[in-house]
Amino acid sequence: MSAVTASIVGKDGRADALVASYARAGYDRVEPAVLQPAEPFLALSGEDIRRRMYLVADAGGDDLCLRPDLTIPVALDYLASPQAGRPARYSYLGPVFRQRPGASGEFWQAGIESFGRTDKTAADAEAVALALEATDLYGLAAPDIRMGDVGLFAALIEALDLAPVWRRRLAKDFNRKTVLAEDLHRLAVNGGNGPPEYQGVLAALANSDPKGARALVADLLSIAGISTVGGRSVAEIAARFLEQAELGAGAALPAETGALIERFFAVSGAPATAAAALRAFAADAGLDLAAALDLFEARNALLAEKGIDTGRIRFATAFGRGLDYYTGVVFELHDPQNRIDGQLVAGGRYDGLFARLGRAEQAGQPEPIPAVGFAVWIERLVGLGERTGAAQ
Repeated sequence: MSAVTASIVGKDGRADALVASYARAGYDRVEPAVLQPAEPFLALSGEDIRRRMYLVADAGGDDLCLRPDLTIPVALDYLASPQAGRPARYSYLGPVFRQRPGASGEFWQAGIESFGRTDKTAADAEAVALALEATDLYGLAAPDIRMGDVGLFAALIEALDLAPVWRRRLAKDFNRKTVLAEDLHRLAVNGGNGPPEYQGVLAALANSDPKGARALVADLLSIAGISTVGGRSVAEIAARFLEQAELGAGAALPAETGALIERFFAVSGAPATAAAALRAFAADAGLDLAAALDLFEARNALLAEKGIDTGRIRFATAFGRGLDYYTGVVFELHDPQNRIDGQLVAGGRYDGLFARLGRAEQAGQPEPIPAVGFAVWIERLVGLGERTGAAQ
């Protein structure tokens, strides 16, 4: 956020009022360090964040960064605290830093993170309700609510007759729809084999010892003088080759299975309409999606109990947030008149975050830690208020 906009936020007072309301709701306010280890963000937040981070190196050569978001810093502080593994709720307000062409690289976000709650559907509904409080505070009482559920797609992939490696790959592809479409095509055409020029290497690696194969690829790249490609390290490139080899060993995707995935992604509408369509789809296809659909409908009921008009929610099975660590509901709040470009509030469930951080077991937490939260783009809400006022 620019100095001018930061001044507006400070004088406006609504951002502080918002976080104060979250604190009264039981979300303790925290202030993670601005300077963070870069590795967790590089590993978890996808190529978009990788390209836009502000990176520095400390005296020991370790990569650090100005925090590009607050979810991961709050999660790391939680794991390092005595609360790790126990239910805890946090709120925050502060600057984050991303390279943005034509705009300041510093802007402010508020938000909440809820860790360790086992009543997941209730925690999800609470998060959506608190997110709506943010837009309401800034004068937008009826934002455009866009919602999806990564858990439904995970249930679909688990129910399909696919090789384990392809289940893992397609689940990972969910937030990269272009890559997903390419992978589905490869499965249908040739069982997932990589480009022809790689076939010799991939065939040699198939069914080989993973540790030795990884070392071989790393050595070959090092001999060729390659240290990084597209921001990926030698180790990451080696892992990618091994995955390609394993994918190439899989069977081709039956046409009817590909068609089922396409039918799944065609479902959209209000949550109640989508739930009915998905139950009919599962019954027709002979797929067991009951557990995931039960959770979906239970969440919808809890949203309605909180006074949220679920008929206004634009649900789509294909909707995702572009971040790998989401595992359940995902949502964004937008200006229905499109006066502001981008989401005003966004978040979802990310039970896989702590395992992906690789720190949960170190903190004595071998089981997945439930987590849900969202971030509020204060700069955009302030800008929306300015445009609304100018139009009056």
